[in-house]
This record gives sequence, C-alpha cells and structure tokens, in this order.
Amino acid sequence: MSLRLDLSTAFPRAVELTRGRTILGITGSPGAGKSTYAERLVRDLSTAGYAVALVPMDGFHLSQAALDERGLGPVKGAPHTFDAEGYVALLRRLREPDGSVVWAPRFDRTLEDPIAADIPVGPEVTLVVTEGNYLLYDQGAWATVRSLLDECWYLDLDEQVRHERLEARHRRFGRSPAEAHERTMGSDEANARLIAATAARADAVLRTSEPGLLRSAEQTG
Repeated sequence: MSLRLDLSTAFPRAVELTRGRTILGITGSPGAGKSTYAERLVRDLSTAGYAVALVPMDGFHLSQAALDERGLGPVKGAPHTFDAEGYVALLRRLREPDGSVVWAPRFDRTLEDPIAADIPVGPEVTLVVTEGNYLLYDQGAWATVRSLLDECWYLDLDEQVRHERLEARHRRFGRSPAEAHERTMGSDEANARLIAATAARADAVLRTSEPGLLRSAEQTG
C-alpha cells in the first residue's frame, strides 16, 4: 500500500531524499498540479539550502512539426507522442553523475514545443525532481522509468476540480471554451485513465486539494 502524504509531511520526506544523487518522480493525471507542485517543492528545498534541480518529462515531447507530419497532433500528450527512450537515457545520466553538467530539455508552453539543452543539472545537485504523466506507465520504453527513480509520488486531485483546471489552462493557451472542453474530456481524459491505472505503483499518494496549492496551481496549470 502506498504511503499517504500531505503538504506538511511531503517536504520533510523530500529532505530525507537529499542524500547524494537521488531522483524523485512526481506523477498524476493531466491537470493534477504536477508542474506547480514540483516547482514549489524545488523552490522550497532550494531556499532551505539543498542542491536541487527540476527536470520535467515534458521536455521530451516530440516537436509540433514531427507530430503534424505523423498525424499525431490531435493526441498530443499520449504516451507515443514523447521520446520515451530519450527520457530514459537522460535519467540514466542523471543517476550516474560524472562531474560534468548534464543538460536537459524544457517544454515551452508558449511555443508548444520542446527546447533542447535548456536546463543545467550540475554535479553538486543531490536531488533531481522529475515530473510528468507517465513515470509509472509500464508499456514500451516507459516501463524502464520506474526503476530509475528512487521514489515516485502520485498526485491525487478531485476529478471535477482537475477537469475545471485543465479546461481553464486550455483556454489560457488560446482554445475556445468548446475546444477546451473537447480536449479535456477527449484525449486528455483518455490519458488520465491510463495514468490513474498506474497509481498503485507509486511509493506515496499526495492529496493536492490544499487551498494554498490550488490557488498557485490555478495560475500556472
């Protein structure tokens, strides 16, 4: 059974993981607040003096051009629209630091495309936090990811709230209300079902319904 965490217990647990090069995964369905929570955790750890880096899985999105060429634009965000093998290779490099800086890609939501070699992870970093949808998915190259994480937490959020936040995010990035609803309840929901089925493989389940986290998450998605 997975450990139950809340915001008050998650931070000290993360501190325990800063014991040398360690990788903590944060996963959950679209709109659950993974990016917001991971950013907050890394900021709080850094403020407390710990050497931490955030490496999101989304940097391994296939480019929009590659998706369009393959007819995959409508299902962007599904497992097969990422370079899973590239993500696995990066996690392996991060697990075995050789004294040099490892450069990771970043996904730019304004461009809707990844940017290569944009996030530096120096050898002094003791905890790498990585967040994304498919950290516990057990198909294809994704099945290797879990073995490369020292610990993985699953973010659990009320479904209605998650849907509302996801629709709001789609509208912020230019979709009409009808398009935002269709995307949320269509391809996003199909991905959410896949991700929810992986929750039992998590080391801990973290409820993200706390008001403070929700308020910040509503600003960034």
